[in-house]
Amino acid sequence: MPITAWLADLVLIVHALFILFVVAGGLLLFRWPRVAWLHLPAAVWGVAVEWMGWFCPLTPLENLLRRAAGQAGYSGGFIQHYLLPLIYPAGLTPAVQLWLGLVVLVVNVVVYALWWRRRRAARHHH
Repeated sequence: MPITAWLADLVLIVHALFILFVVAGGLLLFRWPRVAWLHLPAAVWGVAVEWMGWFCPLTPLENLLRRAAGQAGYSGGFIQHYLLPLIYPAGLTPAVQLWLGLVVLVVNVVVYALWWRRRRAARHHH
């Protein structure tokens, strides 16, 4: 397998991990509160990508590496190509993107609120 194919797979893994971090990275606050400095901008980016219909720059990079390895790239974004067929077989529509962004936003607002509440309660006990 050419090195560019390995690099494309690495970009794919990094992309998947980034999406996982965007959605659930707020949970890391309970162990490492300073992760908020990385997670908040990532979560804002994730919501903006969905709501604005943008593509993450990792998608064209993966496609470039796949083509350089003699593999077919794909059209659309990472979520549309890899995740949507699992979640929504009908495809990515503006309404689905709105809902995906809303899910990311709501999950993170709930996690941050719980973390903040727990943090304040711990301070009052000291």
